[in-house]
Amino acid sequence: MTRSESRNLMQRCREAGLRLTGPRQAILKVLAESDDHPDVEELHRRVVEIEPGINLATVYRTVNTLAEHRLVEKHSFADGRARYEAAPPTHHDHFINVETGEVVEFRSDEIERLQQKIAQEFGFQIVSHRLDIYVKPQD
Repeated sequence: MTRSESRNLMQRCREAGLRLTGPRQAILKVLAESDDHPDVEELHRRVVEIEPGINLATVYRTVNTLAEHRLVEKHSFADGRARYEAAPPTHHDHFINVETGEVVEFRSDEIERLQQKIAQEFGFQIVSHRLDIYVKPQD
């Protein structure tokens, strides 16, 4: 996420009526700059590098509040840990490497069209969806 997108995330936080406390700003900054999907413990480790006094409970409470306001997305992949990312401006899907836990974001217009087509064939209209594909490196 770019610096501009980080500022946009903080602006969206204000618009949601949330105060931008020091801990909240640090957490938003880390999430905005993350190119992975950290769990709360990893997020806490990164945040204390910026704001050493922030405790783990504060990070838990903050990400839950941000998720309630749809400013961050909470993901639960196969490893069972809740992972977070700043709410993306556009939809994307995920590859999850089952060997390393790495999460790779991607977007495929072809997959999006196919999902719409299949939903219509079954008489549905998609209102929301998420696609997580579990992968391993090719041999």
